[in-house]
Amino acid sequence: MDFKHKFNANGSLDRYKARWVLRRFTQQPGVDYDETFSPVVKPATVRTVITLAHSRDWPIHQLDVKNAFLHGTLSETVYYSQPAGFVDPTLPEHVCKLNKSLYGLKQAPRAWYSRFASFLLTLGFTEAKSDTSLFIYQRGTETVYLLLYVDDIVLTASSQQILHRVIATLKQEFAMKDLGPLHHFLGIAVQRNRDTLFLSQCQYTLDILARHGMSDCKPCSTPVDTCAKVSAAAGPAVADPTAYHSLAGALQYLTFTRPD
Repeated sequence: MDFKHKFNANGSLDRYKARWVLRRFTQQPGVDYDETFSPVVKPATVRTVITLAHSRDWPIHQLDVKNAFLHGTLSETVYYSQPAGFVDPTLPEHVCKLNKSLYGLKQAPRAWYSRFASFLLTLGFTEAKSDTSLFIYQRGTETVYLLLYVDDIVLTASSQQILHRVIATLKQEFAMKDLGPLHHFLGIAVQRNRDTLFLSQCQYTLDILARHGMSDCKPCSTPVDTCAKVSAAAGPAVADPTAYHSLAGALQYLTFTRPD
């Protein structure tokens, strides 16, 4: 971070905007940020890649990027007030200019994705046309597939040697932890045996039931009418729309391991 003098049309920087840009999420579109969307890998891509890797008996590792959003490089100019407890006593009226992204910025996810994708491209990876969160490296007989979901990475390669080379290269550029063979990814438990690779969301399902007070409910084969047509106007309003949205999204995510 660089310290900058206050300035605006009257000769001083608007400190209100600088102070609250992170705390109150009052960044203005087109001024403080442009693109915010950050692509994440598709469930079908994950299933396809790990199935392919398993069929070829390739190693599959998972990685975790530490403080991923702090690696992003900002393309916009963003100022904010000096952090509490770290105010320069000789320059208390100065503000900071961010050179790197911070958690809380609306463009932080996009900035991180762009930073990571750009680095992979310099290594010879290419983005898959069907899924921009799938990166492919091919040189001769060497093949590497990298799946990116924000700061979670699934990596598989045609040999242990090229796998470890890629991991070592990533660690040189980013603070990263190798979590070993793929065993738990995005709430999905992975059990790999000699002839099978089993994906399960059992614990994720139990967590959903516990969150909505249904842990002691009796299971049934068909809990809802699959042919029902729900009206947007009929019936009483949902007491807690946010909880309903959360539950609906959680149930949709269960199709990750059961696309049928």
